[in-house]
Amino acid sequence: MADEELRRARKKFVEKVSEPVIIQLLDDLFDDEVLNDGEVNSIRQKNACADDKARALIDTVRRKGKSASRKMIDHLLCRDAELHSELSLSVGQPAQPEPPREQEPPTTLGIELGPKKQDKDSIYPVTKDSFKSRVALLITNIKFRHLTYRKGAEKDEENMEKLLTTLGYEVVKYTNLWGKEIDNALTDFSKHPKLKDTDSVVVVVMSHGKRGTICGIDWKKDDKEPDEFPIDNIFKHLGSESCPALLDKPKVIIIQACRGGDTSLSQTLTKQIMY
Repeated sequence: MADEELRRARKKFVEKVSEPVIIQLLDDLFDDEVLNDGEVNSIRQKNACADDKARALIDTVRRKGKSASRKMIDHLLCRDAELHSELSLSVGQPAQPEPPREQEPPTTLGIELGPKKQDKDSIYPVTKDSFKSRVALLITNIKFRHLTYRKGAEKDEENMEKLLTTLGYEVVKYTNLWGKEIDNALTDFSKHPKLKDTDSVVVVVMSHGKRGTICGIDWKKDDKEPDEFPIDNIFKHLGSESCPALLDKPKVIIIQACRGGDTSLSQTLTKQIMY
């Protein structure tokens, strides 16, 4: 039975699962109505470290019985197949998405996105293998505890995901993160196995923001330690020192966030950086 599987796998799950995967599982189980809003917030806010979050998550779901446990196991298979296998969990019957149609990559990107490889007329090359290895990171903060709800952000997220998918990118997506969780998501993304073969990456962050920072969902004015993510950390995580797999590859960073003293949506900055 699924709840017994979780009980048996509990110790190793707590030790092995990463915080970004925990956040994704919380979102999945909330969408499935396994967890309610209060339970999700309690797991995230009352547990400072990933181990405690993992322990609270698996215990909460396991106590809800076989059906809830089955859903968590199936979501874990989608989110972290390697961990699912390591825990020796069974495979249920999750709905299988329709496989995408094969896309033929262009011979070049058509625009000069990155460093010129041979001479001033060169265009950054795209191969079939590199096209298939494209990967993008999409982070969208919509609901905040102390700031206004970002009306329409769900549609922005949906449209951006469709655009990136159309361009051939596998999209790693997160929604409603604390500042520290955004940093963790960038760290995990910098270790993505596809980066060594990709021809480019795209990182999109949409949220409220201040000058030079992105607001986490618990950002509050006048906090001594505000819940925020420094934008410069993107370059730290994806730079050649921290992520040699992306050396000399185009990186497109898109940030949609308000800045300055006003956190309303009227001051929106969309920043595109290629380096």
